[in-house]
Amino acid sequence: MTLGDPIQEFLQRLTPMTRGNLLTELERLEICGDEIPGSAEILAKLRAEFRKDGSAQNRPAYPAKYFFAPLEPLLVDSAPEHANTGRIQRGSLAAIWEWTCRDLLPTMARDYVKKIEESITSDNPREARQVASTFQTKVVKYLENTLGSPDGEGQTRAKLATYTASPAAYGDLTKILCVLRARDALAKFDEALPASIAKFDDGRISKITALLDALGKKHADAVPFGLTLLAHRLKTPWHLILLAAKAAPTKNAADIAATPYAITVAMVLDRLEDKRAALRFALKTERVLVAKQTLIEIYDMEYALQIHIDLLEQSDWGERLRNLMSAIAALVEAEVSRFPDKIDHILGSRSLRRHQSLAGRLSYLAWKGRDALSEGAAYCKKLLSHPEKSSA
Repeated sequence: MTLGDPIQEFLQRLTPMTRGNLLTELERLEICGDEIPGSAEILAKLRAEFRKDGSAQNRPAYPAKYFFAPLEPLLVDSAPEHANTGRIQRGSLAAIWEWTCRDLLPTMARDYVKKIEESITSDNPREARQVASTFQTKVVKYLENTLGSPDGEGQTRAKLATYTASPAAYGDLTKILCVLRARDALAKFDEALPASIAKFDDGRISKITALLDALGKKHADAVPFGLTLLAHRLKTPWHLILLAAKAAPTKNAADIAATPYAITVAMVLDRLEDKRAALRFALKTERVLVAKQTLIEIYDMEYALQIHIDLLEQSDWGERLRNLMSAIAALVEAEVSRFPDKIDHILGSRSLRRHQSLAGRLSYLAWKGRDALSEGAAYCKKLLSHPEKSSA
């Protein structure tokens, strides 16, 4: 498809706001791997109109940038099909901002934009942040009233649908409400975290758990976002599941699911989903070395889930993992099958599954041995605390 006269005329009939929303939607689909065939020329034209440098990155204007600043560490560019616990789709922000300014609080939004621009003109970022904070508080109150009304959810979904086709938009709006409501507590939690966590040992887990417990007492619904902030500090993001594993009496999936931080398993699976999308994109763009590294990380995450959770295959987590790994195997098979059988493809190498090596198997045995000791000690402690049960 080329940008012929009919399409040119169609784009010119659209309002600037609609053309801007079209650009946002096309870029969202491109990120998700669902771009419309032949849309490259339309994207180039719209980018040239809205961005002087023709860049592919959607840079929000200063009013929106300051308003959404507390969300920045929680934003993710990925497909909206899965829940993305504790994270918010970057692609939802443009639609939510337009809805806020045009439908939710049009008059207050105009005043906010004017004050922000005055602060920026006078080179006073501190004042701009204060103006944004005041407007955030107003939006939170209005959102609570709007979404709390009998028809609020349905009307809001319908309005958002005029700005974006993303199925994640309404869910992201409720997440934004949660984050803005707890923004000060989340900022305090983030400041208390170490700059980097290379080793997530028992001592560190206990300290982080205490911080999360304190956050949860005041803002229980903000805990997933606190976990996302923590994941940014972890050198190995799948270590999140250790919070749940540490709190469980055994490694059985059912026991881990009963802990306060069982949600971390779903969050790790979300990241595995992201890796699958990254692998698909790397293969599509023929970046084989990037695909190789991504596949190694995928296999490492799969192994970590299997080694730290017993009876995983019998749980909902196990079913989701199986589906993900089947989709990943299909991607790899499709890539490998492009070459003759006599040519060994790098993605088909067994060495990518590092846990199947001798060192990997020894590590597995070491983990199992340590777990047996730990669970045995826990069982003995339980018997000592209830001697009457052991003698019965």
